[in-house]
Amino acid sequence: MLSKKTKYGIKALSYIAQKGNTSPVLISEIAEEENISKKFLEAILLQLKNNGLLGSKKGKGGGYYLIKTPQEIKVAALIRILEGPIAMLPCVSLNFYEKCDDCPDETKCGLHHIMLEVRDNTLAVLENKTLQDLATL
Repeated sequence: MLSKKTKYGIKALSYIAQKGNTSPVLISEIAEEENISKKFLEAILLQLKNNGLLGSKKGKGGGYYLIKTPQEIKVAALIRILEGPIAMLPCVSLNFYEKCDDCPDETKCGLHHIMLEVRDNTLAVLENKTLQDLATL
């Protein structure tokens, strides 16, 4: 299940994408339009900025803007930045792999094999969807 942080981050980025790259978008505007706490949104947007998805401008006419085009931003990347691993178990994660303490042999673990299939199918969708797909719905 996605956290509110991830859901709100995706909603905020979609809102910015819908506005186009004509000028930066104010946090207060995003918060009001998307019904998100301004303080919570500030932390989310800062994280997205620190991960190279957003730029910001201070002062009059300031706000946040996309650094990449919406077509370049994969939904899988957004989830990894805001949520962490996409895989449901650490032993099947591509980017955050960890061996399970209670499993002596992954090759004989039925749960491991099922979760590999879940991860692969989930990634097949998330890697083929972009911020543009979300922003045009």
